[in-house]
Amino acid sequence: HDIVRQRLVRVRSRPRRHAGVRAGVRVPGREPGSAGPGVFRHARRAGDGGTRTPGGAGEAGLVGGGSIPAPGEISLAHNGILFLDELPEFNRRTLEVMRQPLEEACVTISRAIGSVTFPANLMLVAAMNPCPCGFRGDPKRACNCSPMQVERYIGRISGPLLDRIDIHVEVPNVPFRELSNKASGTDSSKMRDDVIVAREMQTRRFAGQPAMVNGRMSPKQIRTYCKLETDAENLLKTAMEEMGLSARAHDKILRVSRTIADLEQADQISAAHLSEAINYRTLDRNYWQ
Repeated sequence: HDIVRQRLVRVRSRPRRHAGVRAGVRVPGREPGSAGPGVFRHARRAGDGGTRTPGGAGEAGLVGGGSIPAPGEISLAHNGILFLDELPEFNRRTLEVMRQPLEEACVTISRAIGSVTFPANLMLVAAMNPCPCGFRGDPKRACNCSPMQVERYIGRISGPLLDRIDIHVEVPNVPFRELSNKASGTDSSKMRDDVIVAREMQTRRFAGQPAMVNGRMSPKQIRTYCKLETDAENLLKTAMEEMGLSARAHDKILRVSRTIADLEQADQISAAHLSEAINYRTLDRNYWQ
């Protein structure tokens, strides 16, 4: 489909007030902030514009629809990135309809004249505040939200939807000493090299199989390729019991830990790899309490 190209899609609901919980993505070949405020550019393929900045999206705009079914933003982001800012500000029903596309990498729209299936193999990135005012947990500013307001705000995102998001982490404000630090961190080119090596490992691992990346492993493949050392298995058991993780979250942790091990070019998943993957499940730990 000509309309479904590799691209980065940005869907913005309301202006962001404060950095809360976010899954970050570095686009290869581009330093953070180089595209300017509010704009992310996809630079994977030369000549591909790949930048969309719709002001907002309802259910039809996000998933697709119309009397003659047309693709929505999740299909336009096929093989690219869909960024949803201020996630709880979207209508809950709009977010819930994303569960099937995230699971199956496609979306089916049914009408009286028939059904149409659009591809939706995308990377979902979302950002949200820790509370309605945006200052919960901020050491410098007081939060004016009541516990009921916070619970209602977070409750707009269902557990089944969170289960389908591999990584969710808290991103606190960056202190001045780090902003003014002259030391350079890992640049995009180094990250790209590490990712290429990890992807090559996955290509060899899944040769001749439908799944080509760790994130698409089936439960059977997880049992085959995510074997744990004894201490790592005990750690996962403790995390499952204490955090009350679902079976889907269990599989997400194993897929992420397999990727962490690949980035370190390790054949076996260690307790350190698993511990890092568990720490990427912030919302499962109920840190709002």
